[in-house]
Amino acid sequence: MPPASRRVSPHVLREGLRVLWVAVRAEPRVFSVSVVASAVYAAMTVATAQVLGWATQTVVLPAFREGRTTAGALSGAAAAIVGVALLKALGVAGRRFYAGLMQYRMQAAYRRSVTRQYLRLPLAWHHRHPTGQLLSNANADVEAVWAPIAPLPMAVGVVLMLLIAAVSILVTDVAVAAVGFLIFPAIALINVVYQRRLAPVATRAQQLRAEVSEVAHESFEGGLVVKTLGREESETARFRERAHELRDANIAVGRIRGLFDPVLEALPNLGVLAVLLIGSVRLESGAMTAGDLVHVAYLFTLLSWPIRALGWVLAEVPRSVVGWKRVRGVLDATGSLPFGDAALGEDKAAALEVRDVRFAYKGADGDREVLHDVSFAVSPGRTVALVGPTGSGKSTLTSLLVRLVDPADGSVLLDGVDLRDVRRGGVAETAALVPQQTFLFDDTVRGNVTLGLDVPDERVWEALRLAQADGFVAALADGLDTRVGERGASLSGGQRQRLALARALVRRPRLLVLDDATSSVDPQVEARILQSLREARSLPDDDGATVVVVAYRKATIALADEVVYLDHGRVTGRGTHAELLETSEGYRDLVNAYERAEAEQEALDGGEEALA
Repeated sequence: MPPASRRVSPHVLREGLRVLWVAVRAEPRVFSVSVVASAVYAAMTVATAQVLGWATQTVVLPAFREGRTTAGALSGAAAAIVGVALLKALGVAGRRFYAGLMQYRMQAAYRRSVTRQYLRLPLAWHHRHPTGQLLSNANADVEAVWAPIAPLPMAVGVVLMLLIAAVSILVTDVAVAAVGFLIFPAIALINVVYQRRLAPVATRAQQLRAEVSEVAHESFEGGLVVKTLGREESETARFRERAHELRDANIAVGRIRGLFDPVLEALPNLGVLAVLLIGSVRLESGAMTAGDLVHVAYLFTLLSWPIRALGWVLAEVPRSVVGWKRVRGVLDATGSLPFGDAALGEDKAAALEVRDVRFAYKGADGDREVLHDVSFAVSPGRTVALVGPTGSGKSTLTSLLVRLVDPADGSVLLDGVDLRDVRRGGVAETAALVPQQTFLFDDTVRGNVTLGLDVPDERVWEALRLAQADGFVAALADGLDTRVGERGASLSGGQRQRLALARALVRRPRLLVLDDATSSVDPQVEARILQSLREARSLPDDDGATVVVVAYRKATIALADEVVYLDHGRVTGRGTHAELLETSEGYRDLVNAYERAEAEQEALDGGEEALA
């Protein structure tokens, strides 16, 4: 989070009320019912004091004086007390149910809104925001925003309770009320100090929750790296540092609450003692009856709880405001990809053109341009290999071809249509990308290939055959119904890549982009995959696809119809593999270097097998 988010506005309460007003406007009926139920509870709470005072004065005291009472008097008093208690219970149930309903509805609505915004925002925005922070925005921050909703109807109801109680006490005895009410300014002042002390500490704790989530997510994502490089202790220390900071912040919150809660709890009780002291004097003088004293004293014992209810709302307001700022930071983020209404073709391989494309990654130290005036075209049904040294912009270019991001200048066209003019979802229906980093869900083979697409198993097997994955899938215990584990943990790297390729092929894309998507399979399998794609395009009943493949191996490059050579973000060579070997020194050196490295690795592997 930026430093500005750590500062708490001096008008936190006002900001918090604005946030709550958003919820009230979103759920007016539910809020109204919960407030009505809370009002019933408040009224019945005050009525309890009145019933107890009445029963004391008309039933209990006469029974003590006369030494006897009647069944009718006892039944009437019991019926009054039970009736008020039942109404009070109904008020409690209604208040809690509808307040909870409102809170969970708002949390669900904003989680959906945040998630939809994540999907709308371009990949460039996600590059600038850590995954752990985004998870915190959608979970902990959304929960914090609407945490005050649960006690809010109760707080509104207890305001009514305070008004009714105050009027009732004043009507009963002005002198006792004046003494008892002296305690309220003190409570209000302590609440103000309490909120000012709590707000910055609660803000820091909320921020640290996101940081702990971020560190944990990175550690889990990089679990293989951490273990293979023996960095468990350093990662544990990094997590421990953040976790201890969060622990200390939460302890600081608890310390402040532990300091103020007893004071806020004790002050109303002091008011009750003062009322009993003054009331006993008034009772001896005949200025008030015993029933009146019971009535007033009981009301004062109840007033401490309404005041605490208000304090619960106020205690959650700082976290709510901080969470709201973080959530709004996502919902107000700009940079979503614009869409037009143009449609792409459906029955043949796509024509691809990249025209004067420039792209730069934004960073704290300025923009880093990775593509400079890149231009080339691919005829429908052709296979083009993108070749270049590390950092030349190949992966960035593949993201542009399927419109994960938009170029800063220039355009990418499919069938002559700028991707920015294509209707929402149109590019995904036409083009498919198989990225470098393969991701599989903890699902079955079928679920990972189809991803919800309603296709028959025959089509799934066809995609697996083209990806050279049908053999190992058929050998699995449950075939298509075999679960692959988290991130495909039960499969090898090459098997995961072939399933990811089948996932793209089952959609029968008209443009297939492979970003080094077969690096984990051996060259023979890779050659069979590319050959099967070429053969599929030649079948009379197959519409075919245009293929763009990021390649390193000479055997893979040689299968392409054409090669585009990228160097430092520019197209510095274009032609067949044989032509570039003759005309481009950089291309020749790069491909030969890759070939030598592969030969050395194969020799090393062969030596290890011989020793074994």
